[in-house]
Amino acid sequence: MQLDLYVNTLGRHIKQHFSGRVRKLSVDGDFTCPNRDGSIGKGGCTFCNVDAFVKPQQQMMSIGEQLDARKAELKHKDIRYLAYFQAYTSTYAEVEYLRGMYQQALADESVVGLCIGTRPDCVPEAVLEMLAEYQAQGKEVWLELGVQTAHDETLKKINRGHDFAAFRKAVARAHQYGLKVCAHLILGLPGEEPEHYMQSLEAVLAEDIAGIKLHPLHVVEGSTMAKAWRAGRLDTMSQQHYVEQAVNLIRHTPEHVVYHRVSAHARPPVLLAPNWCQNKWLALTDIAKKLAFDGPQGSALS
Repeated sequence: MQLDLYVNTLGRHIKQHFSGRVRKLSVDGDFTCPNRDGSIGKGGCTFCNVDAFVKPQQQMMSIGEQLDARKAELKHKDIRYLAYFQAYTSTYAEVEYLRGMYQQALADESVVGLCIGTRPDCVPEAVLEMLAEYQAQGKEVWLELGVQTAHDETLKKINRGHDFAAFRKAVARAHQYGLKVCAHLILGLPGEEPEHYMQSLEAVLAEDIAGIKLHPLHVVEGSTMAKAWRAGRLDTMSQQHYVEQAVNLIRHTPEHVVYHRVSAHARPPVLLAPNWCQNKWLALTDIAKKLAFDGPQGSALS
C-alpha cells in the first residue's frame, strides 16, 4: 500500500518539481556536536548514537565516495538524489568547510539538492545565506531542525541543550532567507503521552514550517538511554501504539506540509529496542492502511 496516496510525502513533493524519481542519500561530513564537545554540554542527547544511522566505514570516505557507494547499494538507474547530511550537527563548522562539504555533494550531476540536519542553536547567518544561494541556483534545499519535542521539561530531561524558543528563533531566521524548514519530532520520549505529541505538532505548525519528520523513540547501543533501558527504567512504544499516534498527528497536519518520514529504523546490533524498528516497512504499511481507513493527511482538520 503506497503511503503517498494518503500523505504528502517528500517523494510526492519532489515529483512536482523534478521529473523522475528522487531519493535521499545519507552522507557523513565528519561533523561533531556542541552538545558533545563541551561548547554547550557533554555526553550528547540521551537518545543519540550516530552509529545507528551512519556506517563506520562511511566515515572514512569522501563525500563523493559515499554517494557512489550508496548509489551502488540501491542499484537503481536514472534516479536523482538529495544529499542528506545527517550525522551529528551538519552546520557545526566554519562556513568554508561547510561549503566544501556541500559542494562535493553538488558536484555529482545526479544530486539535485541538499538536506541539512542540524540543531536550532547551530544555524548562523553565514550558513543560512549559503543555503539560500544554493536554493537560488535551483537546488532543492531543506534545513532539518532536530527539536524532538516542544516541551522544555522534556528537552532538559533528554539533555538537548536548548529550549523550544531556540527552535522558534531558528525557523524565523530561516524564513528570512526563504528556506524550507523540516522539524524532527520523536514520539515516546520519557514522560510524554499522546497529548504531548499533539501539543508539539501544533507548536511546530504554528511556526509555519514546511516539513515534518516523525520518529518513534528507539534505544540504541552507546546511548545514555541504553543504560536506563537495561536497568528497566525506560519503556518503548509498541508498533500498534506508534502507528495510532503517528496517524493521529498526520491527520491533524495541513495537506501542504511535507512529511519527510513517518517512522524510522536502526540496524542491529546497534538497535536494542523496540524490535519492530528493525524493519521500517512494518510500521509504514500499517500507517498507510490506517490512513486509508481513518482518512488521509489533513482529514481531521476539516
